[in-house]
Amino acid sequence: MERDGIEDGETSIPLLLGQNPDCDGSSSSSATAVVVLSTLVAVFGSFVFGSAVGFSSPAQSGIMDDLGLSVAEYSVFGSIVTVGAMFGAVMSGKIADLFGRRGTMGFAEVFCTIGWIAIVLSKEALWLDLGRLSLGYGIGLLSYVVPVYIAEITPKNVRGGFTTVNQLMICCGVSAMYVIGVLVTWRILAVIGAIPSLLQILGLFFIPESPRWLAKNDRWLDCEAALQRLRGRKAYISKEAAEIRDSTEAIEQLSEAKLLDLFQRKYTHSLITGVGLMVLQQFGGVSAIASYASAIFQSAGFSSRVGTLGMVAVQVPMTMLGVLLMDRSGRRPLLMISAAGTCLGSFLSGLSFLLQDLHVWKDFTPIMALSGVLVFSGSFSLGMGGIPWVIMSEIFPINVKGLAGSLITVVSWLGSWIISYAFNFLMDWSSAGTFFMFASIGGLTVLFVDKLVPETKGQTLEEIQASMNPFTPKK
Repeated sequence: MERDGIEDGETSIPLLLGQNPDCDGSSSSSATAVVVLSTLVAVFGSFVFGSAVGFSSPAQSGIMDDLGLSVAEYSVFGSIVTVGAMFGAVMSGKIADLFGRRGTMGFAEVFCTIGWIAIVLSKEALWLDLGRLSLGYGIGLLSYVVPVYIAEITPKNVRGGFTTVNQLMICCGVSAMYVIGVLVTWRILAVIGAIPSLLQILGLFFIPESPRWLAKNDRWLDCEAALQRLRGRKAYISKEAAEIRDSTEAIEQLSEAKLLDLFQRKYTHSLITGVGLMVLQQFGGVSAIASYASAIFQSAGFSSRVGTLGMVAVQVPMTMLGVLLMDRSGRRPLLMISAAGTCLGSFLSGLSFLLQDLHVWKDFTPIMALSGVLVFSGSFSLGMGGIPWVIMSEIFPINVKGLAGSLITVVSWLGSWIISYAFNFLMDWSSAGTFFMFASIGGLTVLFVDKLVPETKGQTLEEIQASMNPFTPKK
C-alpha cells in the first residue's frame, strides 16, 4: 500500500536508522525537487486568483457589447467575485482542517473551473454573475490554503521566499489577463483562465499532503512518509518530526477550538498581528488602485493604457525581488520598506491632485501621478502584498490555524470590498484627500510593524508559535 507516493516499508526507516544525518541532527535545509514541485502545483491556485481579479478589466467592453449589459450590471459582475470570496474565506479554515490542504485546493478548483465554464457559455447576466460568484468562492478558499500549505511543507530557512511565490503568481495572473486580454475576445480569455485550474487539479495527484495536517489527524506514519519525501530520501528528519509530534501532542490536550477561543489572552499577539496586517494592507488603498488604475490615470491627465502597462512592468519584477530577499533580509525590514514606499507613492499621487486643484504645475502633475502609482505598486509588490499572508500562515498553532485563517482571510476580503466600493465616493469628495489618507495608513503600517510584528525568519513553525503562544511546547 502506498501513502502519498512512498511505500509503507520505507515510511519510518530514516527515523529508526538515522540515515545520513546532518551534523546538527536536523533534516535537510535545502529545497528538494519535491518541495519545488509541490509549491509550483500549489501556486497554480495563486495564478487562478490573479486571473480572476484581472479578468474583469480587459473583458469589460466586450462583455457589455456582446450581452448588452449596463454599467450597473457590469459593476455587479465585477464586484460579486468579492462576495463569493468572502463566503469561501469563512469556510476555508474548516474545510482545510477537514479535507486536508490538498483536498481543499482540489475542492476550490472545482468551483473555479465551473465558474470559468459558466462565464464562457453565458448568454445573459444571470449566468455570468453565477459563474463569477462560483469563481470567487473558489479563490476565497485558495487565498487561505495555498500559503498555509507552502508554509507547512518548506524548510524553515527558505519558507518565506517560497510562501511569497503565492503573491508573485497572483501578480502574474493579473498581468497575464491584462496582456492577453488585449489580443483575444473575452470568451477565449475565460477559457485561458480555466487552464491553470485544470493543471492544479492534475498536479495535486503528484504531491504530498502537509505533514503537519497529517500529524494533527493522528496519521503519524503518513506524516513521517510525507516529511521524508519532502526533505529527500537520505535526509535525517528525526528532529523535525519530533518537533511536530511534541507540538501536536501538546495541542491535542486542548479542547477543540471555537471562534471565541481565538480571543483568549494567549492568542492576543498572534491575532492582533494577523488581523492588523490585513486591515492595514487593504485600507492602504491597494484594491482601489488595482481596480481603478485606468480611471486614476485619466483623472490625472495621463494615458491609461501606458499607465496600466507601466504597473504590469513594475509589479512582477518587484514581487520577484521580494521573493529573493525574503529569507535574507527578513520579514520586518521588507515590510517596513514596502509600507514606507506605499506611503510615498500615495503622497505623490495626492500631491499631484492637490496641485491640479490649485492650478499649479499642471504640465508636471500627470507625471507625478504616474510616478506615485508606480511607486505604490512596486513598493506594495515588494512586501505588503505577500508578507502578511506569509506571517498569517506562520504565527498560529495548528489547533486554531483554521479558525484564525478564516477570520483573517474574511477581514482581507471585506476590507477589499469596502475600499473598492467607497473609492469613487472618496474621489468625488477629494481626490487629494483620498490619497493622503492612504499615505497616512502607509505611515501607520511602518509603526505597527516596528512595534508588534515579530521576525519569523529562520525559525520552525513550532518555534514561532512557542514564542508567541505560551502553551506551545518549547525546546
